[in-house]
Amino acid sequence: MQYLTNEKLVIVGAGGMIGSNMAQCALMMGLTPNICLYDVYMPGLEGVVEELRHCAFPGANITYTDNVEEAFTGAKYIVSSGGAARKAGMTREDLLKGNALVAEQLGKDIRSYCPDVKHVVIIFNPADITGLITLLYSGLKPSQVTTLAALDSTRLQSALAVHFGVKQSEVENCRTYGGHGEQMAVFASTATVAGTPLTELIGTDKLTEEQWAELKVAVTQGGANIIKLRGRSSFQSPSLVSIQMIAAAMGGAPFTWPAGTYCSMPGFENVMMALETEITSEGVVCKELKGTEAEMESLKASYKHLCALRDEVIAMGVLPAVSEWSTLNPNVK
Repeated sequence: MQYLTNEKLVIVGAGGMIGSNMAQCALMMGLTPNICLYDVYMPGLEGVVEELRHCAFPGANITYTDNVEEAFTGAKYIVSSGGAARKAGMTREDLLKGNALVAEQLGKDIRSYCPDVKHVVIIFNPADITGLITLLYSGLKPSQVTTLAALDSTRLQSALAVHFGVKQSEVENCRTYGGHGEQMAVFASTATVAGTPLTELIGTDKLTEEQWAELKVAVTQGGANIIKLRGRSSFQSPSLVSIQMIAAAMGGAPFTWPAGTYCSMPGFENVMMALETEITSEGVVCKELKGTEAEMESLKASYKHLCALRDEVIAMGVLPAVSEWSTLNPNVK
């Protein structure tokens, strides 16, 4: 089997549903034969490893450990789902305190054991905040840390395809920006449905204003709906999309859905949030973001919500004041 690279990929939280699916996706996609699975729960981890071995991936060198130093030493790529998962009735923000501390330790472990890591993808919620914390404590460059945000855009694409009765691939350039959660900004001006701009369909009998409003709510609550339907949080879609992100960082096909990235632009500063981005082997870069006046206002509202969460974490003592961030991580300006 031809692999994209031989460098070490670490899956954090590999004993869980998301982590185990990420490991399988990475091997099926041929990213690297050298995958280390890390989790603090060894019985679950051993079960995952047994199942992966039963898949008989050619040339795979699957290692596993509950020792973080062993797992991270020599790592070049990390994908972490290693936080508490959402349960029924919870928002991503309900996970803030516990997962903020997990992210702090993750960043410190990266700094201690694999400071030469090339790219890190964070997916445990609230991902915008846990990604920010990880970035600051890891000492990495902003281009090296991204967070999972594309699911909101793929959910918009899916909802529009179902509504119009077309193939999902016929709905193009769907974009949601800002926070990964109920406060996200859903853009219509970028999207097309079977070649027709979405903005030309909204307000017609094909998609009334009321239907569009309902569809946007359904998209922002897509994760909660999965919990309602399946009794647990999403694991298939975040697993695949996060591995597509790390594959791009490894030199595979560029990842062109929105990703969570550190913001240092006028009007949007000192947070991580979904923007128009591209991930390649050079890391993540931001591209020009365009929207209507109303869409940009909704993005500003989402940014304000993220600032409030950031300030809450600062008040907890997990992060220092913004003015001290460059001391903690000189790469963050």
